[in-house]
Order: sequence, then structure tokens, then C-alpha cells
Amino acid sequence: MLITAGPTHEPIDRVRYIANRSSGKLGVEIARAASHAGWSVTLLLGPVIVETPPGIDVVRFETCEELQSLLEDHFASCDVLVMAAAVADFRLRQQLDKKVSRCEKGLTLDLVPTPDLVARCCAHKRNDQFVVGFALESSSCLETRAREKLSRKGLDAIVANPLSTMGSPTIDADIFIKTGDSIQRFCNKTLEKNAFAHFLIQWIEETTPKRP
Repeated sequence: MLITAGPTHEPIDRVRYIANRSSGKLGVEIARAASHAGWSVTLLLGPVIVETPPGIDVVRFETCEELQSLLEDHFASCDVLVMAAAVADFRLRQQLDKKVSRCEKGLTLDLVPTPDLVARCCAHKRNDQFVVGFALESSSCLETRAREKLSRKGLDAIVANPLSTMGSPTIDADIFIKTGDSIQRFCNKTLEKNAFAHFLIQWIEETTPKRP
């Protein structure tokens, strides 16, 4: 099982970067639960300070570009990808190769979208691979956005959780899965993040083809 976790840091200059508040803890808990369930786990982990479980292969990344390269190296050989990393949606068109000094005129950044990494994986996945994505959205549009992302990205399943999950010890999660032309909904409960991780791994094992 290949699991990604944590944020990306997209450089602005030699000192500053664009980031988000992802702690990486949920992805690490999922990796821990998968390892306990007997999976061989590779964890691609962003720039966070968090204790990682023993017995799993941890590979660190910092930027979206680095994570993209690691996915290109590891995705083809995995049975399941759990894309829990919070990849930045934008990065600087051209990183400034110095420290920008403070000035009263302010600073305008020229940002461009980052690649949709999980969609790229789905576009090249085998029929026997299973890909789980995540949607972190405002509660008012969470289900609509999760269903749209599930279809647009080509995911097998998506975990939808509201913005309040960030920084919280619990997750108020729904899981949507596409089966044929219909979308089914599972979970729909609030759990401690470690309990949700075990729930998710058990659900993946019940949903995906049995491992040899």
C-alpha cells in the first residue's frame, strides 16, 4: 500500500514558501493501521514533524514536484494508493533565487496551478489498482464537491471531510465510492483519527480484491 501524507512547501524565495496547515497525522495513522493489518506500506511524507510507525518505508518530500517524482517511482508497483497528502493548489511560476527584501510597495506573486497528482495516477492505473482520494471542503458544499472530484479525477473512492477536521483529533468523514453509474455513501460518522484509520483500512480490504 502506498500512502501520502502531509503538506507541500512551494518555495517563493530562498527563505519563504507557500504551505497549508496539514499536520500529516491522519495519513500517518492510516499507514500505521495498514501496517498492523499486514500490508507492506510505503509512506510518502511531507515536511512535518511527526512520529512515524516502525516497520514501514518512509520517503520524505517537500514540494509538489518532488511528490510527483516519487509517485512516478512508486505508484506502478502498489496495489492501493491512499492519497492523503494536502498538495498545494498553486506554486510560484518562477522561484526567486534570493531572499526578497521587505518594501512598502508590497509584493505580487505570479502563481500557477500545480499538477493534479492523484488524477495523473488514476489516468495510468491498472484495473487491479485501487485509488482513494480526499476532499477537504466547507460543510455547505462538501458532498457536492466530493462527488464531483470522485468522477473528474477517476478515483475509486473519496474521503470527504469538512474544514473543521484540520487540526482536530477527530474526523467527521463520509466515504463515496463509484460503482458503475452510481455513487454509494459509507461511514458518515465522527471518529477519532486513529479509529477512522483502522475503519478505512478494514473497509479497503473488504472492498478491494483479495491480496495473494
